[in-house]
Amino acid sequence: MTVDLKRYQHRLHRLVALPSVSCAIEQWDMSNQGVIDQLANDFSALGFNTRIMPLTQAGKANLIATLGQGDGGLVLAGHSDTVPYDANRWQTDPFQLTEKDGKLYGLGATDMKGFFPVIMAAVEPYLAHHFKHPLIVLATADEESSMNGARALAQQGLGGLSPRYAVIGEPTNLIPIRAHKGIMMEAVRVRGQSGHSSNPALGNNALEAMNQVMNELLSLRQELQTKYRNPAFAVQTPTLNLGCIHGGDGANRICGECELHFDLRLLPGMDNNELRAAIQQRLAPIAESSGTDIVFSSLFEGVDPFGEDEQSLLIKTCAELTGNASDSVAFATEAPFMQQLGMQTVVLGPGSINQAHQPDEFIPLNQIEPAVKLVRGLIERFCL
Repeated sequence: MTVDLKRYQHRLHRLVALPSVSCAIEQWDMSNQGVIDQLANDFSALGFNTRIMPLTQAGKANLIATLGQGDGGLVLAGHSDTVPYDANRWQTDPFQLTEKDGKLYGLGATDMKGFFPVIMAAVEPYLAHHFKHPLIVLATADEESSMNGARALAQQGLGGLSPRYAVIGEPTNLIPIRAHKGIMMEAVRVRGQSGHSSNPALGNNALEAMNQVMNELLSLRQELQTKYRNPAFAVQTPTLNLGCIHGGDGANRICGECELHFDLRLLPGMDNNELRAAIQQRLAPIAESSGTDIVFSSLFEGVDPFGEDEQSLLIKTCAELTGNASDSVAFATEAPFMQQLGMQTVVLGPGSINQAHQPDEFIPLNQIEPAVKLVRGLIERFCL
């Protein structure tokens, strides 16, 4: 099998040249519409039926591109956005795809605009074939910030399509990923009463109540790590990190308000909403005993843990096609949302996560042909 690497580079060049940063910080956030329009044009030219799905967020959209009809079929999914970038730390223009030493450098080259030209190259030999089951390409918005694109797909569905298998082409060095941890990022705000520090009776110290909150959270962490363990992960237990705290304004004032941000990483089998409810239940007695107002909230909606059966047809097929045993990773993806649509799901694509989210991001050219071969094998197995 041969792959036209020049055509691959041309297609990726056009995508990298279109800025599509998504970020919770408003001044960094951008529209992804240009990338979605380019992908819609590219897949339309290959014979796909394309539908652009606007999101409620201005300037944001998903793409659903379909080749073939009928039930079942295969989804190949990726996100169209990138993280922000440090322009002064790049050795090349982040929006100009640059080949050097067998690598293609550019913002999003590996995470994960580079997966879409792999799909295009893979499907070209089959364009004249009859597809027994459809091939569906999804391009989502805001994976790097809110995952609102994937959330919208999970809520609204795929327009009557009911595929059975989904591959998310995140950079995994072509190792099938069957599991990853979930993410919760939460906030606790304690409101007390400020006053002169010379007399504690003049106020109600929010920092002292927050000390109780932190101790309760650390106690919860110990309980979770005792109860849950999964040897498939490098860090085998759930984690809870106390990330930052802000409170008070002077040593001579009773602290009137204090806020803590913390992060939880859950194992497959754990539930984000159940844990949120458990935390609220544990903090209520502290509010009552301290006489403070304790408000618990989420910094973002979170991502559920992901786990696919190692013996499922999709995982076994991907292990067979790549020659790599399936594994787990610490980073989160859109996989839980694909599962919510009823599909067996795997995370599998070219490039390494080690090159993502940093200056001089690249995808290695020597992974392109194996990735195309993999996708062709999946198309033959699940669509033809």
